[in-house]
Amino acid sequence: MTYCVAIKVDSGLIFCSDSRTNAGVDHVSTYSKMHSYGIPGERQITIMSAGNLATTQSVIAQIQRGLENQNEPNILNLPTLRDIADYVGKINSYEQDKHEVDNAQFEATFILGGQVGLNSDHEIFMVYPEGNYISTSFGTPYLQIGESKYGKPILDRILTPSTNLATSAAAALVSMDSTMRSNLSVGPPIEIYTYNANTLQPGAYVKLEEDSKYLRELKKEWDARIKEAFSQLPPVEWAQNWDQSPDQENIIS
Repeated sequence: MTYCVAIKVDSGLIFCSDSRTNAGVDHVSTYSKMHSYGIPGERQITIMSAGNLATTQSVIAQIQRGLENQNEPNILNLPTLRDIADYVGKINSYEQDKHEVDNAQFEATFILGGQVGLNSDHEIFMVYPEGNYISTSFGTPYLQIGESKYGKPILDRILTPSTNLATSAAAALVSMDSTMRSNLSVGPPIEIYTYNANTLQPGAYVKLEEDSKYLRELKKEWDARIKEAFSQLPPVEWAQNWDQSPDQENIIS
């Protein structure tokens, strides 16, 4: 399984992905799901992938081949991020159709984000297997692919467009930690990449291995703070008459 999350805030973008591609009793393999491209001063682009590994590898290989051959178009000469999302969507759809056998599904989904020129905003898009895509909204400044449900609550509670990049990165990592805790098929190495809006320069990239001291400290502190918060909640017995109608109060008593 896979978990990738991208966050868009006013000050920039955060990309975070796990690297586990196969989990079982006897075998765990890893493969990077994050790929970055750019021309300093002109554009910076990051792509994350989830789904059938053969499809995601084929799509990334086609993107890289287009760059090596200087094809028209490629992700470094298209004029907007939306054009790049269209381009990735077409490659994705083509690769899936090419390998379809007896209606077998070889679907892949991508998150694409970055900035092209200073006249455009920094953005993130989710590219679906069908080739179409969506972007973020004011109320939901993030996109997820893969095993998304476990890491979603922290993002909903913490993130707003004005959240700073440091807090956004911490939210992404806590979201990843929550997912790893609940689903063993998601795991390290964890890759996280931070892009500062309007710089058009490569961002900060960190790869956190399974034995990362920071990951251990993050998990330890988050667990401790959750327990501390719960310890300060009003005891449940205090609330036995809360929000009760007179008839319900009589039943309880």
